[in-house]
Amino acid sequence: MNIAVRIDDLDRDILNALMTDARVPYAEMAKRFNVSPATVHVRVEKMRASQIITGTEVIVNPKLLGYDVCCFIGINLYAARDYHSALEKLNQLNEVVEAYYTTGAYNIFVKLMCHSIEELQHVLINKLQVIEEVQSTETLISLQNPINRNVKP
Repeated sequence: MNIAVRIDDLDRDILNALMTDARVPYAEMAKRFNVSPATVHVRVEKMRASQIITGTEVIVNPKLLGYDVCCFIGINLYAARDYHSALEKLNQLNEVVEAYYTTGAYNIFVKLMCHSIEELQHVLINKLQVIEEVQSTETLISLQNPINRNVKP
C-alpha cells in the first residue's frame, strides 16, 4: 500500500520549477522562493529519498525523429498467469514505449511509436501478435496529443 508523502508549499514550488525546467539552478530557485540554496538542495534530496522525485529525463520530440505514428494497443492474454512472460516479451520491442496492466476490456494496454503505418503493420503482424501469450489485440491510432502533462504536486 502506497502512503502519500506530505509536502509543503515550498516543496510544491520546487517541484513545479523542476518540472518546468529540470536544469534550473538551485540558486535561482532559492532567489525565487526567498530561501537559501542549501534549503533548496536539502528539500530536493529529501524528495529524492522519499521517492517523490525518481529521476530526471530528456524529453524528445518523436515527430522530429521520424516517429509519425503513435498508437495504443489493448492486449488480451490467454490467461492472467501469462502476464509476466508477455510483459518480458513486450519489453523487448523497441516500439513499445509504455505498458500498463489494466482492468476492464484488456489485460495490458501499450503505447507504440512507429515511423509509418507500414512499420506499425509489421510490428503487429511479425512482433506483437506472434507472442504466444497474446490472444487478441485492438489498435487505436492517435491523431494528436493535445494534453500532455505531469501530475500537479
